[in-house]
Amino acid sequence: MALSRPVLAVLAAVLAASAAVAEDGPMPPEIAGKLRELGRVIDPPNTALLYAPLQEKEPYPDVRIERDIKYGPADRNLLDVFMPQTPSMGRPVLIFVHGGAFTRGNKRLPGTPFYDNVMLWAVKNGFVGVNITYRLAPQFTWPAGAEDVAAAVQWVCDKISERGGDPARIYLMGHSAGAVHVASYVSHPEFYKVRDGGLKGAIMASGIYDLTATPPGDPERAYFGEDSSRYDGQSSLQGLMMTNIPLMAVTAELDPPVFVEQFDILKQAACKRPVGCARALLLPQHSHMSEIYSINTADTRLTGEILDFVKTGK
Repeated sequence: MALSRPVLAVLAAVLAASAAVAEDGPMPPEIAGKLRELGRVIDPPNTALLYAPLQEKEPYPDVRIERDIKYGPADRNLLDVFMPQTPSMGRPVLIFVHGGAFTRGNKRLPGTPFYDNVMLWAVKNGFVGVNITYRLAPQFTWPAGAEDVAAAVQWVCDKISERGGDPARIYLMGHSAGAVHVASYVSHPEFYKVRDGGLKGAIMASGIYDLTATPPGDPERAYFGEDSSRYDGQSSLQGLMMTNIPLMAVTAELDPPVFVEQFDILKQAACKRPVGCARALLLPQHSHMSEIYSINTADTRLTGEILDFVKTGK
């Protein structure tokens, strides 16, 4: 998508003012150049080609995996649990919610190391990893995603101690449409199945938080519907401003403009919370997909911030 100079200037100003910028890390120069060539697009296949060679291949050493555990009644209410091969109790839990424009995607992309890479990183860094999938639009519309996240959180609260996880330390992370589902869950307590939502923190990477602020695309209309009069109530922004759950928001330098705009909206609004600002992070050089596909590589700019978020609680 070509951007005019005025639009680029506005985006540059937003990025400069909106967040702490992660320091340059070890992104290979050839990958940085190819991401720049791809531009501000969402391109899973070509981004996967860049990052798959940097990821581990099965079988994964020192990791025990339980796949396709049912956490709810729907066909897609499935999750994978990643644990250390040697039993270890009391680990914090990282639940990951994949993206896919509300209409596609899965917790494990066939023929690729994604999103196992997120889970492997989690286990290496002291977590139990839980990777979920959920019902898709247009068959299942809002609030199906938030309802499925709620069911997954309840399952983790009930079952994760048997697998070495601490149900009192659950961190929920979503990317793209998954970030929207995470935000919807956190911001709408009516979906909670456990006390106070059951979370120690929520991490949202490249999500949409205010449906009234930017024109909805086809994915948003497929999931939220065509009735714009409902968008304010379906948005997560107001609820995120009211929650006491610690929040972390992420965007990538090469994200499509709507995600940068939404990131800035959330960042500015969250600073009005009584409990203080959300942690807000701009990832230089990265694109919409590379910010997640790079997890469990030598590029620790995102994951280092996640670990600090967990350590400090803010």
